[in-house]
Amino acid sequence: MQTLTRKIKKNVTLIFLGAFLTALHPAWAESDKQLQEKTLKARELSHQKSMDHSAHMSPADETEGFRGVFYGYLPCKEKDCDGLKLTLSLKQKNNYLLVTQYAKASSREFYEKGKYDWDDKTRILSLTSNKNDLNRKFSIKDEGTLIQLNSDGLPMLGDQDDYTLARSDKSKSREVHIH
Repeated sequence: MQTLTRKIKKNVTLIFLGAFLTALHPAWAESDKQLQEKTLKARELSHQKSMDHSAHMSPADETEGFRGVFYGYLPCKEKDCDGLKLTLSLKQKNNYLLVTQYAKASSREFYEKGKYDWDDKTRILSLTSNKNDLNRKFSIKDEGTLIQLNSDGLPMLGDQDDYTLARSDKSKSREVHIH
C-alpha cells in the first residue's frame, strides 16, 4: 500500500510541477492565425527569392489583392442549421480551397477545391469546383471583403452583412477552423 501511495504522490507532484512550469510561461504556443501568416509569408519569400518576378509584376498587380484567407459565418437554409462557418483560401495559380462547417452538434467539415477567377469590371469573383462544376460567386467589395452572391450573380436575400467574408489579415477576430 505504501508503494502505491508513493507512486501516486510522485505522479501528482510531477503533474503539479508541469502545470507550474507551464503557468510561468503561458505564451509558448502561437495562435493558428499567427502560424498561418508566418507560413504564408515564408512561402512567398522563398518563391520570390528563387524567381525573377520583374517580367510579370507591375506596381498595380490586381491579383495580390485577391489572395489570402477569408472567413465568415453565413446563414443557411437547411432545417436544424444555425449557420455555416466558411473559410475560403484563395491561393496562387488561381486555386482555391473552401472549407464549410455547419454550426450544429456535428463538427464535420466539407472541403471543396477548384479554380477561381474574377472580372475587374463587374468586381465578381467566381469559384468553379473541380468535382461537380459547381459555380459560386462573390462580389468583391474591397481587397479584404467578399460578399456571397446567388448562382445568377445577384445579391442574396436579406442583409448583405450576413453573407460577408473578411480576409484574415484585415479582420481582428474570426471563427477558428481546426484541421
